[in-house]
Amino acid sequence: MTLDIITFLAILFLVAVAAGLLGALGGLGGGFLVMPVLLIFFNVPFVEAVGASAVSVLATSITSGSSYVHDHLTDIRIGMFLEIATVPGAFVGIIATILLAKSGFNSLLLVLLGVVLLTTLPSTLKRLGEELPTGQKPDDLSRRFRLRGSYFDARLQRTVSYQAEDTRRGLGTMFFAGIISGMFGIGSGVLKVLALEHYLRLPMKVATATSNFMIGVTVAAGVSVLFAGGYINPALAAPVALGTALGSWGGSHLLPKLTNRFVRLIFIPILVVLAVEVILRGVGVLH
Repeated sequence: MTLDIITFLAILFLVAVAAGLLGALGGLGGGFLVMPVLLIFFNVPFVEAVGASAVSVLATSITSGSSYVHDHLTDIRIGMFLEIATVPGAFVGIIATILLAKSGFNSLLLVLLGVVLLTTLPSTLKRLGEELPTGQKPDDLSRRFRLRGSYFDARLQRTVSYQAEDTRRGLGTMFFAGIISGMFGIGSGVLKVLALEHYLRLPMKVATATSNFMIGVTVAAGVSVLFAGGYINPALAAPVALGTALGSWGGSHLLPKLTNRFVRLIFIPILVVLAVEVILRGVGVLH
């Protein structure tokens, strides 16, 4: 029995390391990998899996977020502006999860999680070969709140300037991202990157770094509710937090050296496989 527990914790730690590495590179948070693994391979109760996943997202945000701020990749102004939509959404999502889980709707939640993962693919494929956005047209909110910035791209060896556009759609997407974050504990980084890159038209590296900063703030709102309700299991949260922190530290040092195309290529097969597995589990094909 002791060996089984040690093996379980070791596997969970390694999964968390991988989740932290990939989460830091893509701005997704470690939860996008931790959550499906806990559900599919370890049969962890849904709400406890959400709690452990939320902890992994916090670890990713704290570890990689500080590094990206130091490297001037994170746009704190834009991130805090968009948090006015994500935090309320997170409270809505976590309350909905607790109510649905207690009502026996776990299968529905699994299917929804898979659908959420799949919705990120079209925008990722569309921008697969794009290195930097062009022709930005900032709206009135962007100009009023000065949602612009610049960073030095270590890969291109030049300074890149940008200014946000279509902030209203970005805010709407961020509210939905907050709901998804609260429901699944995944940080909803996939939707945050979508809003930052697709609607606000920020460079991919800035979108990734800013998403890593934002996911921690968003998930913290949900974690407080989960902790108060007793849904965070320390036996799951401890190895997940340690592994995710280690992996995200490595990812945060790799990102500045990579191209946007390579970062996107990493996630396409991972997201497809995980989304399909979660949906099949939800509909009862996998047990």
